[in-house]
Amino acid sequence: MAQAVPHGGFLYSLPQKLLAEFIGTFTVVLITLGSICADQYLRAASLTHLGILAEATAYGIATAVMMAALEQVSGAHLNPAITVGFWVTRRMGTPQAVLYCVVQLVGAIVAAYILAMLLPESIWRPVALGATDLATDFTRMQAMLLEGVGTFFVVFVFFACAQQPSESTSPYGAPYAGIGVGLTIAAVVLFLQPFTGASMNPARSFGPALVAHHWVNHGVYWVGPLFGGVIGAFVYDRVFGVERGP
Repeated sequence: MAQAVPHGGFLYSLPQKLLAEFIGTFTVVLITLGSICADQYLRAASLTHLGILAEATAYGIATAVMMAALEQVSGAHLNPAITVGFWVTRRMGTPQAVLYCVVQLVGAIVAAYILAMLLPESIWRPVALGATDLATDFTRMQAMLLEGVGTFFVVFVFFACAQQPSESTSPYGAPYAGIGVGLTIAAVVLFLQPFTGASMNPARSFGPALVAHHWVNHGVYWVGPLFGGVIGAFVYDRVFGVERGP
């Protein structure tokens, strides 16, 4: 059972936190991939389709909603790049960070498998279930740098908005953080999607890559986001973070 603590919050157990990360990542990945598959269906049927706006809106809104719902439980990282950022800035220990990353990846895998089961293969196969890949005239180095820049913005905004209990006593940080991070993701998708697929999240890329067996350039979506996430977390922590004791 969760125990009440001051400022309207609760102490949650590690299993509860891991379940929250699983549910949140599952939802974000399911809706993001689903929007890509839905757009593919509309395009194939020669109907009006939203294109890049579909993924930007779905990815951003899903992230904002899940952060608002789960930030007070687990912090609502929903992204290994954010969790690694917490780890390098000593906001999270190694065992918990590893477990967070594992359940985030599992959530993404389950979301991709369920989507592949629910949708006809003729719909999801042409877009590899929403797996990310590079534009034909982009190198892997260019793509890693772009993904790194995009993830830098996402992680920096996450750190700026999602105050930790030790840094803020306000119980109203979750919705504000969700809106900030969600809008950042939507904006970056509008920029990066035509070039790299706009992942900014290794779990978001890993799930569909595993289910659709689409591993082309997959390493880009680990190196770029993790590097950008570490830099974003480090910059915020060193420049704007609250002073911490030894």
